[in-house]
Amino acid sequence: MSRYAEVYADWKRCPENFWARAAAEIDWGKPATKVFNPHLGEYGRWFVGAECNTAYNCLDRHVAAGRGKQKALIYDSPVTKTVKSYTYAELTDEVATLGAVLQDLGVQKGDRVIIYMPMVPEAAIAMLACARIGAIHSVVFGGFAASELATRFDDCQPVAVLTASCGIETARVIPYKPLLDKAIEIAAHKPKNCIILQRPMEKASLVAGRDHDWAALVADAKKRGHKAECVTVAATDPLYILYTSGTTGAPKGVVRDNGGHMVALKWTMKNHYGVDPGDVFWAASDVGWVVGHSYIVYAPLLHGATSILYEGKPVGTPDAGAFWRVISEHKVAAMFTAPTAFRAIKRDDPNGEFIKKYDLSKFRTLFLAGERADPETIKWAEQHLKVPVLDHWWQTETGWPIAGNPVGLGTLPVKYGSPTVPMPGYDLQVLNPEGNEVRRGETGTLAVRLPLPPSCLPTLWNNDERFRKSFLSDFRGYYTTSGAGYIDKDGYVFVMARTDDVINVAGHRLSTGQMEEVVAKHKDVGECAVIGVADELKGQIPMGFIVLNAGVNRDTKEIESEVVKLVREEIGPVAAFKQVMTVPRLPKTRSGKILRGTMRAIADGEAWKMPATIDDPAILDEITGVMDTRGMISKERSGA
Repeated sequence: MSRYAEVYADWKRCPENFWARAAAEIDWGKPATKVFNPHLGEYGRWFVGAECNTAYNCLDRHVAAGRGKQKALIYDSPVTKTVKSYTYAELTDEVATLGAVLQDLGVQKGDRVIIYMPMVPEAAIAMLACARIGAIHSVVFGGFAASELATRFDDCQPVAVLTASCGIETARVIPYKPLLDKAIEIAAHKPKNCIILQRPMEKASLVAGRDHDWAALVADAKKRGHKAECVTVAATDPLYILYTSGTTGAPKGVVRDNGGHMVALKWTMKNHYGVDPGDVFWAASDVGWVVGHSYIVYAPLLHGATSILYEGKPVGTPDAGAFWRVISEHKVAAMFTAPTAFRAIKRDDPNGEFIKKYDLSKFRTLFLAGERADPETIKWAEQHLKVPVLDHWWQTETGWPIAGNPVGLGTLPVKYGSPTVPMPGYDLQVLNPEGNEVRRGETGTLAVRLPLPPSCLPTLWNNDERFRKSFLSDFRGYYTTSGAGYIDKDGYVFVMARTDDVINVAGHRLSTGQMEEVVAKHKDVGECAVIGVADELKGQIPMGFIVLNAGVNRDTKEIESEVVKLVREEIGPVAAFKQVMTVPRLPKTRSGKILRGTMRAIADGEAWKMPATIDDPAILDEITGVMDTRGMISKERSGA
């Protein structure tokens, strides 16, 4: 029997008391004078007057409690054939040493530090070292273009950059140093110091006076026994800035504070993910994304769990059994990854043959988020893994789940297509264009009644006005998620698409996400995407793209016709779904999100910019080639 309804009602009765109790799980230097002050910031601030240190709560307190010998972090890198683990005591030592190195270079409390790193332990160590000394880190996904990096230099003005000589994407080595050098050249703001982790597969040249060898600095600090103590910060001080990369305009610097962030993340580990201290938790993401921040680095360590940092892919490093090897070898209890990863595994191993090769007896729960989890992918995972497969939904801006299935409170029945129910802290509503709440079952904009709970962004870095305009101005008293969907009679949330993925076909508002659900049901379809393209007659029409499962040798035209028929049968002729193309791959970000907006721009013949986050730019050429061959690139679509 789930306690969810009771706990959610308890939060709603008195949010301050609820979060005050959750805050008791954190070690404070000084307690809050006020749990929530509605008069500060754009909608209020949490744990006002409190003082703390995030790194202390992640590391030192566990060592002090006698758990220093427990594994804190496991680094598993199939691309370098390396597995290495750090105990809580060892990780504390590494973080304190790097913190001292940063202080020696003049980094002080409140200074910004850019971390431009691959998936190596040093990335997590760098984040925690910044937190230890009160510096504000901003992680930029390793391999981002120089222009994107320069934009972030100019916005947050870092005093230092921590980077590596290279990253590895499957078998491809990506040199980082030339990108860093170019970024510094074109940026107006020039960081004073760059610390370079030299990796064996690529040696970077160092600029005298500016660049420093990471290993040499750390070795010298260790030789001197030089370690940084934890610097006390206000709970409302920023812990990090994480930039979201939109397709237009400058990226938004999402600010995360120290106090509220710790309270909410610690609460989620047990209550949402059902993880206990000492359990092994694996978020198969990247530290460059919010998932990596929240659930590779901070939440598991705050909770005293063991976290896995994985440098590899779901397929290709070396095969579609990569995830199952990691789960088996490290006795993973719960895993969190993107649905895209599972679609790739399902495409390459549709019968789940690789799963049978590994002992997954310790594995309890699979969590999916990042993109909408289509029912067919969930069903496939349930069938082959024999564990609960639970979708959940959140954003970079919130830092933790808006809606999910709270395992620690008792798992609720799964409804395919739904991330389940709003979490305590989120008063989630569905609004019509006028800002009024709609009836249960009706579609509209998903919005959260203010105030936002702890750990959600209080603002954007140095840009309160853009924060208000982007998130608070559409509906008075609400934070807009930019998601479209509905809440059913049982209180289950259905996120059908981003609001810009709801298309208007001859006056009918239709969700491309709903169409993707139907397309994914076809037995030969491994992955799919549906976009809305301009049409002279109907305003917009849907266009589908499918990637076939491995081993499918049927005529693609026949499969495409079957997919069209399937959508017509399940959604109806109103969808005007007539265009389907088989493609070798779908263009994705490195976090696994399908680049539907870019595909839409190509189809409509509009000018478009190469997304900074794209996994492989060559895929867009492939997509463009298929569209062009089929005569699908045009601004003047008539009668489709």
